[in-house]
Amino acid sequence: MEKLSNPQVTIEILKKYNFTFQKRFGQNFLIDGHVIEKIISAAEITKEDTVLEIGPGIGTMTQYLAEAAGRVYAVEIDKNLLPVLAETLAEYDNVEVVNDDILKVDIAALVGDVSSLKVVANLPYYITTPIIMGLFENHIPTDSITVMVQKEVAARMQAGPGTKDYGALSLAVQYYAQPYIVANVPPNCFIPRPNVASAVIRLTRWENAPVKVKDEKLMFKLIRASFNQRRKTLQNGIHNSSELPYSKEQVVEALRAMGLPESIRGEALTLEQFARLSDIIGEL
Repeated sequence: MEKLSNPQVTIEILKKYNFTFQKRFGQNFLIDGHVIEKIISAAEITKEDTVLEIGPGIGTMTQYLAEAAGRVYAVEIDKNLLPVLAETLAEYDNVEVVNDDILKVDIAALVGDVSSLKVVANLPYYITTPIIMGLFENHIPTDSITVMVQKEVAARMQAGPGTKDYGALSLAVQYYAQPYIVANVPPNCFIPRPNVASAVIRLTRWENAPVKVKDEKLMFKLIRASFNQRRKTLQNGIHNSSELPYSKEQVVEALRAMGLPESIRGEALTLEQFARLSDIIGEL
């Protein structure tokens, strides 16, 4: 069939199936072929790759992925889209549509033992962070994650210390991957139009983490505590955290060992400094 990136074809399909957009699923379908081609190119999809697509919608990007990749697993939560996908993807025998919630899917069991897995998605914005962090924290063996996200979220993922966008998400993403913003995408590239600007970001998984840390979970607890109360000093943030047992005095002791002032805030620390803080405070 003709590509769904033609807005007229998309509208016809939606009318044919009397499809109603569900706000609870964050549905905004891409209708711009140039943007999709940028995503495919940035993800460097080849016939050697297995692709996990999250939220295929009516199959607009899935059509392009099927032509570029060896195998595509498309996980769609909305059962009302299954008959639509059965039609729009009928000519592709290398696509498997899975009707499930991506946050509950055992991805390793779904894709099996593959040499190269790449994640590509136009993500529902309300659960962008849980999806991406779930992929990283569960150590899904992905080479890269190339996704459409809210523009300000992409900026946070790429931000460095001392900037307004820098925070727990920046540090978490950069611990696992190298972020690169591929393109900014205006609202008119979607149907219905979202109320926010979007961006495509590629997260290329590190072969080895850029910092070494003895206790990864403790480091991320410290990071979360440091940014939960952003205007407070790091020692107050950590002391006030229900996840952590450390006193202000212990935090100050660790900061002194690092040569840092006790008035410092979390936003001033690099990933490497958080790793060192975690190692020092973990010994107290």
